Amino acid sequence: MRTLPTLLATAAITLAGITASFTVAAQDRGTQPVVKSYGAAITAEGAMPAGDLVKAMGEKTELAAKVEGEVITSCTKKGCWMDMKLADGSAMKVRFKDYGFFVPTRGLEGKRAVIQGTATREVVDVATLRHYAEDAGKSKEEIEKITEPRTDMLFLADGVLITF
Repeated sequence: MRTLPTLLATAAITLAGITASFTVAAQDRGTQPVVKSYGAAITAEGAMPAGDLVKAMGEKTELAAKVEGEVITSCTKKGCWMDMKLADGSAMKVRFKDYGFFVPTRGLEGKRAVIQGTATREVVDVATLRHYAEDAGKSKEEIEKITEPRTDMLFLADGVLITF
């Protein structure tokens, strides 16, 4: 009769120890950043800070580059674009080569990303600016306030790394 209570107590202690081990292991994994790759395989090595991109472009209208920076938002419909923060706090629209890949539609705000491809300065027409605002979930009133084209820094990415 003493064997059964001893066996049950031993099993309970063992189970508690195993559960504690899994909890600690899960917490340890949670502190490790996870890097996900989209599009062409790239590395983070040699990426310039997004804040330096405008300076690196100088008077050029196009520059092949690898850039690292903070994601502001992404397309909430398909993940077909994302905005990255530049040094002055403005956004650089990042699109993906040939729409060959997409990024998550939610949860990218504040994440770090490395993008590799081509930066350009382009005049973006009102219809496109309104389309981007709609994709970003802006209100009808905010969209209607867009009445002028804008010259923006754009980036066509071959590959993207995002740190979660």
